[in-house]
Amino acid sequence: MEVRDILIKPIITEKTTALMEERKYTFRVPLAATKVEIRQAVEQIFKVKVQAVNTMRYEGKMKRLGRTQGRRSDWKKAIVTLKPGETIELFEA
Repeated sequence: MEVRDILIKPIITEKTTALMEERKYTFRVPLAATKVEIRQAVEQIFKVKVQAVNTMRYEGKMKRLGRTQGRRSDWKKAIVTLKPGETIELFEA
């Protein structure tokens, strides 16, 4: 897997913007991505030092529209904690 394929997109909500003050940034990642791969991707793309990576798996919800039923896909979230003094400039703007 290439480095750019690991970080699908940042997750920006009220809760995650509050976490940014604690140097914690949240990303959506592929289900197969490991903590080591996520750490290397963040360090290479944003040129920062990572202190810790926490991951969570989410099951897709059942949804229906009229008689038809479907299911959203499963997904994985990673919360990356940076070392003291480090920030990601992309989120600060």
